[in-house]
Amino acid sequence: MTPTTAQVDIAWDGQRSALECLHLRDGGGDASAPLLVFLHEGLGSVAMWKDFPQQVCEALQCQGLVISRPGYGQSTPLPEGTRWAPDFLERQALEVLPAALAALGINPQSQPLWLLGHSDGASIALMYAAAFPTHVAALVALAPHCFVEDQTVASIAALQPPEVQNPLLARLARYHRAPKQAFDAWSGIWLDSTFRSWSITDRMRRIGCRVLAVQGLDDEYGSLEQIRSIARALPGTRLLELEACGHSPHRDRPDALVAAICDFLNHNEGDIP
Repeated sequence: MTPTTAQVDIAWDGQRSALECLHLRDGGGDASAPLLVFLHEGLGSVAMWKDFPQQVCEALQCQGLVISRPGYGQSTPLPEGTRWAPDFLERQALEVLPAALAALGINPQSQPLWLLGHSDGASIALMYAAAFPTHVAALVALAPHCFVEDQTVASIAALQPPEVQNPLLARLARYHRAPKQAFDAWSGIWLDSTFRSWSITDRMRRIGCRVLAVQGLDDEYGSLEQIRSIARALPGTRLLELEACGHSPHRDRPDALVAAICDFLNHNEGDIP
């Protein structure tokens, strides 16, 4: 598996943004397998996935694409004082992701994608699949946010005091060009009272692909109701509830997760109940 880093320019939100991308290619892989696109968490980036995308793509013998959204990783930083609106995740799903795919010359209409998202990235994956049902062949949602819960807001509020936030920003500085702007925009909208009614539970019924929804039993940012709400909207959803696992299944239980993803994606649609 050969990783190749690159940047791609998109026009979004009134400016040009350079997005950090990592391509994972395997010359001996299955050329007919869909491209697997990784969508990071609310404070994530290409580098913060570490070697997980490579592990999955090698196990599946498929190509992968990892993208840092605007403001994250080595992508163009957010302007100072950026405040996101309640539709920030929807805009990432319906504007940023399609623009990034088009700029990279990827046409999901001719070869539908596999999507793998974590946390905010899982929400983006679900919204993209609902908006473009023929563009996605299968979807893996790790610790998704389908609606706003009190425990999510409380956990993000607990990051605000300087004695907690400053060490966090120091760690994030290893991965992001502008960690403070990314943190402020992300935490600001999650703590905004106008965001409390946000939900994607109704639109999930429009998803036309297979879904594997994964959550840790010790997730401090969401309850099991998040993935169970997906199963209620899409009765064929496969659920994986992991013990000894918090909000990041790919860090806490990588072996179990890779095995489950491979079992899920290696089956044809007709094999999944």
